[in-house]
Amino acid sequence: MNIQTNNLLSAVERDAVIRMRHDMHREPELSNNEWKTQKRIIETLESFGIVGARTFHKTGTFVDIKGIAVGPNRSIAVRGDIDALPIQEQRDDLEYSSQVPGVMHACGHDMHGSIALGVALSFHRMRESFSGTVRIIFQPAEEAEPLGGRSVVEEGLLEGFDAAIGYHVRTDIPAGAYGARAGAVTKSADQFSLELMGTMAHGAKPHLGVDAIAMAGGFINEVQKIVSREMPADDGAIVTIGTIRGGEATNIICPSVTMKGTIRTSSPERRELLVQRVREVSEAVAAMHRGRSEFSSHRGEPPVVNDASMVACFRQLVSQLEGEGKYVEGPATSGSDDFGFYSGCLPSIYFWFGSKEPGNESGVHTPTFGVSDNVLIPTTELAIRYCWELLHSA
Repeated sequence: MNIQTNNLLSAVERDAVIRMRHDMHREPELSNNEWKTQKRIIETLESFGIVGARTFHKTGTFVDIKGIAVGPNRSIAVRGDIDALPIQEQRDDLEYSSQVPGVMHACGHDMHGSIALGVALSFHRMRESFSGTVRIIFQPAEEAEPLGGRSVVEEGLLEGFDAAIGYHVRTDIPAGAYGARAGAVTKSADQFSLELMGTMAHGAKPHLGVDAIAMAGGFINEVQKIVSREMPADDGAIVTIGTIRGGEATNIICPSVTMKGTIRTSSPERRELLVQRVREVSEAVAAMHRGRSEFSSHRGEPPVVNDASMVACFRQLVSQLEGEGKYVEGPATSGSDDFGFYSGCLPSIYFWFGSKEPGNESGVHTPTFGVSDNVLIPTTELAIRYCWELLHSA
């Protein structure tokens, strides 16, 4: 069964996709607060006759598009994240710039959610021509806890599905090009909190106290040796200490220092080991200084791991439609994405679409980040074609 080029998106569907992107960008909402976005998505789906959308994670929405043709009856989940970031936009060249002070779509989720809408609209119109199910997940809270991706798994939204598709804008790939690679493409991101506790004393008599700041210095030095001496170089493990607080006066031995940070690895197998070793180093450093430590950790996003056969299919499709030169394998990133929860359950692909061009060269999570509308429809149509291929694969 072949999909025809003129069946991908109708003119009215294209307008709806672009309008959704503009509306989301103009009225961005932070993680776990995407109420207007959720309402807008449901109303747009219903305006095209797509009913039965359900909610999850309070501000998330998903809808099933079921084909009624005879065929392999496969089921595919498509994720489009919808949350924005607490950043003040500095783009005065956009007619649809953010109208919410201090909030903007600085990571392309307005694009991601709009692409997901386009996939839903297209497959709904083509439902007599395919078999199986396409579940479109408009996922909230990719950027901040509690994570929407975790809820997708915990609420069983992927149970019984054959594969999952995610995607993300990438600012180091030219606009009009696409990329993917097999294996781990992001890192896990687990958070930790640490309190190092000593004993207060006068700064002139340090021997009467236990200096928590000295403990903190020891921990900062020693914890990086876990990465440089205990982790394989190709893992790219990272331990980041993001905050440190301690001390009240210049002439007092500090009794307590608190730190918070992130532990990242591309290996699901070494993830628990790395957290364990950070804990052990904190305890050992505290004991060496005659102090105590209290360590806690919180599991965040798992690494996103791409299925090799799905990547091969995607590469073949891009090369066929756009030319071999439009496919960029691209290196894995050191960031994280809660699509890792999906790839931990199902064979998955997390592909990249490029945005780099004059005027749109800033990185994600910056106030001048932007993606041209010209990228939106071609990427949506590529996602539709790719879903079609997966639905009809043996």
